Amino acid sequence: MKKKILATLILVSILAITLSGCLGGNNQKTITVKGSTTVLPIASSCAEEFNQQQKNLSVSVTGGGSSVGIKSVATKAADIGMASRQVTQEEIDEYGDNFNDHIVAYDGIAVIVSENIYQVGVTDLTLQEVKKIYTGEISNWQELGGADQEIFVVTREEGSGTRAVFYETLGIDSSNADQASSGNARVRQAVQGSDSGIGFIGLGYLGEGVKAISLNGVSPTEKNVKSGEYPIKRSLHLYTWGETSITEQTFLDFVLSDEGQQIVEENGFIPAN
Repeated sequence: MKKKILATLILVSILAITLSGCLGGNNQKTITVKGSTTVLPIASSCAEEFNQQQKNLSVSVTGGGSSVGIKSVATKAADIGMASRQVTQEEIDEYGDNFNDHIVAYDGIAVIVSENIYQVGVTDLTLQEVKKIYTGEISNWQELGGADQEIFVVTREEGSGTRAVFYETLGIDSSNADQASSGNARVRQAVQGSDSGIGFIGLGYLGEGVKAISLNGVSPTEKNVKSGEYPIKRSLHLYTWGETSITEQTFLDFVLSDEGQQIVEENGFIPAN
């Protein structure tokens, strides 16, 4: 009987030590990053590489839009907020002036059209013409040298940083759009799925199925955005709140390192440094 009790105690002790070791070794911390769908591919790609290099620290990234990112970091629903625009005075008034701004890249906003619209001859527009399309003053491609087709206008959802910068550049507060899509990829899909569409997306989201047009005779290329010739340029931000923690700074340092900035470039954006 005593031998059985002793054996049981030894087994329990072994299990307790094993469990203690497992719990003691699980010290991994997670940094939550949330917000802009424009910054999303940068943060996600950096997080993937960062997570492979770190043993006790990982990064989790989700989208939602710039306004969501700014609100999330201010309300501590996320450690880092992604935004494709600067924090507004209204947001500072609402949440406080404790935002720490970290510019991680630059980007241009490309105006895209359906492939057949481009092929027919609409390859360049002025900012004024784009403005008139979005306010409804121009509603047919024929007015711009294209075919006799009604223009299908796609914009971004309210709260989008891309939309805020685009509208600010055009000098408008609202638009007469036919559809508001959530995220750059969905705008591209909407324009691609239409035979007479127009929309706007970050340079990193350009791809097959749509055509980027020139604005005021300038193509949306990295070179033209860098030089300032292309008229719609913006900075891309990661925001922290209050005193940036050591763990948050570790990820920010990676994004701004040579390796991180190479990832920025690989995703079709312009490095910050």
